[in-house]
Parts: sequence; C-alpha cells; structure tokens
Amino acid sequence: MRQPTIGIVDYGVGNLASVWHALHALQFRCRISSEPATLSASDLLLLPGVGAFPAAMAALHRTGLVDYLRSEAHKGRPMIGICLGMQLLAESSTEQRTTPGLGLLPATVRALQAGAWHIGWNEIELEREDPLFGNEWAHSVYFNHSYVMDAQPQHRVFIARAGEQITAVVRNDNVVGIQFHPEKSQSTGRKLLHHVVGGLLRD
Repeated sequence: MRQPTIGIVDYGVGNLASVWHALHALQFRCRISSEPATLSASDLLLLPGVGAFPAAMAALHRTGLVDYLRSEAHKGRPMIGICLGMQLLAESSTEQRTTPGLGLLPATVRALQAGAWHIGWNEIELEREDPLFGNEWAHSVYFNHSYVMDAQPQHRVFIARAGEQITAVVRNDNVVGIQFHPEKSQSTGRKLLHHVVGGLLRD
C-alpha cells in the first residue's frame, strides 16, 4: 500500500524545517517544494508561514502558486494552513494595507484589538464538534500572532480567548486552518496534527 505524502509548500516565507520535523516524527512522508508539478504528486498540501501577509502573498504570486493552490483546493485536494498560512487562506487581510488572499475560506484577517500581540500558551475551546479533530479540546497550545481571522461561525472549530475571542482552528470541507503552532505545542499539538492530517487523508 502506497504511503501518503504531504507536500509542504515552499514560497520563501515559513517555518519549513520545524513543520517537516513534526510531521516526520508522526511517521508522515513529506516533500518540500515550490514546484506545482512536484506538489501535485502529494496527497495533502500544507502551507506554513511566518511574517507579514502582503509579503507572503507577493511570494506566492512570484512562485506562481496562487492559481495552483486555488485550483487544487477547488478540486478537493486536502489543504492545511498553519499560522500565517491559515490567514493566507482568507479572502483578504488589512495587515499594512488591504491585500487579497487565496479566498479559500470566507473570512477576513485584521489586527488584534488595541494592537495586541497574542504570544505564548493559551487554552483552546471547542466551538463546533468535528470528527476530524478527535477530542482535542481544553488543552493549551502555543500561539504567536498579532492578526486574527474573522471566520464564519459554521467554519470555526476551536477558539481561544485573549482579551477577545480568537479563531484558533477553522475548517471548510477539505481546507483547514490552524492559527497556533501545532509543531511547537508539544504532545497536544502533535496529537491534534496527527488527527487532522490523518483524517483529511482518509476523507
């Protein structure tokens, strides 16, 4: 039986190594690439990311990945965005200026209230039951962001609270966004990542 492969999207902005090591430790086969032809041989696409939304979208455009990612998601290929990668799945962001995103989630991205920065460990709460995630709620995970996604209620799976309600995990069919860093969230993050990746591959 062929082992499924995760394609980690390399667009020059991201925490590629830490995500690769986390998935490798979970016994998933991974490849890192910026080439659509190589990524298309993967069963699931993962979009990591740290940094600013406009620069990240510009990098995706430069590498010719915007249309490719949209097309693959619309064809039903499983896709996960982590941290900035999750925010790129939205329709737009107001970081620095209004910038269109990939538009794979009916959501927008804005600054946290009062210019706050959400960094460190925080507990996530289940907002909507989803079998893809198992029973991974009421646990602390590691966040590091100053912008937040405003997602529709039917797509929010987990939330966190830090002066305001923060969308922690969203799902729209085959597209999943994770605002925190599962690869830095120790056993809880690894277990949740295992549930999500394994569940999407089975679906």
